[in-house]
Amino acid sequence: MGWFGRRGIAAALLVLVGLAPSLAAAEDAKLKAVATFSILADLVAQVGGDRVAVTSLVGPDADAHGYAPTPGDARKLAEANLIVVNGLGFEGWMERLIKASGSKAPLVVASKNVKTIAGSHDHDDHDHGDHDHGEGDHADPHAWQNVANVKLYVANIRDGLTAADPANAALYIANAAAYTQKLDALDAEIRAALAAIPQERRRIITTHDSFGYFSAAYGMRFLAPQGISTDSEAGPKDVARIIRQIRRDKVPAVFVESIADPRLMQQIARESGAKVGGRIYSDALSAPGGPAPGYLEMMRSNLTAFREALS
Repeated sequence: MGWFGRRGIAAALLVLVGLAPSLAAAEDAKLKAVATFSILADLVAQVGGDRVAVTSLVGPDADAHGYAPTPGDARKLAEANLIVVNGLGFEGWMERLIKASGSKAPLVVASKNVKTIAGSHDHDDHDHGDHDHGEGDHADPHAWQNVANVKLYVANIRDGLTAADPANAALYIANAAAYTQKLDALDAEIRAALAAIPQERRRIITTHDSFGYFSAAYGMRFLAPQGISTDSEAGPKDVARIIRQIRRDKVPAVFVESIADPRLMQQIARESGAKVGGRIYSDALSAPGGPAPGYLEMMRSNLTAFREALS
């Protein structure tokens, strides 16, 4: 390597070293928002843009229902400027964690003003058993499975960010409006795609009862051996009941959720004759580079899996 090459590299390193403090300062100047799980973190990032540093307590492909918080999580809350939760009893561990952290950050409940549905959308066919879901026991917390509800999530997040950081209110309002337009397009896309599937084939099995809002909004019928929480495992009676129902109603496919052990659904498919329709995302995004790194991609990935299995 020539002298000029070495000199150029040295100069570049000096520039990077000089930039490091300013980059760190810029990062420190961002609003620190902590979201409870990956889907919520993506929504906060969409509204916050480059003015917000978002941390998710429960990461991609991880189950928030039975999550066990760590001391590191308490530190994240203590340092946060804003905390965003789903609510509806989804994060039964969160209240204790906030108290343990001593955080005084404002709390945004993303599901505020959502019209909730019961924990089971089909009481005749689905017995949840005795699950302890904590606060909001009688409401299904998976409200994000209806795109219209996510528009409310976005509005609540916008308002929370604006209150915490009024200097950047115009940015948050603009970002929320732009993302809401994308949600409207997604909603129309889902409706058009499912309209092409015959009504009698719009029946599938998922690991736990996490698609009640999708069912109510888009005319699909979902059955599951587990209730709205994954805290308790499905028992032999639950599995036998689902297998009988698949055979009786000729349910075409079972789907494995990304947060679940696939062996249960493989057993159900094997014993019922239904086919395994693929991997779907209910309570968590995929890792970056996967098929569902954001909410829009998650919903489209699920839609593709449903359409391919049922058409």
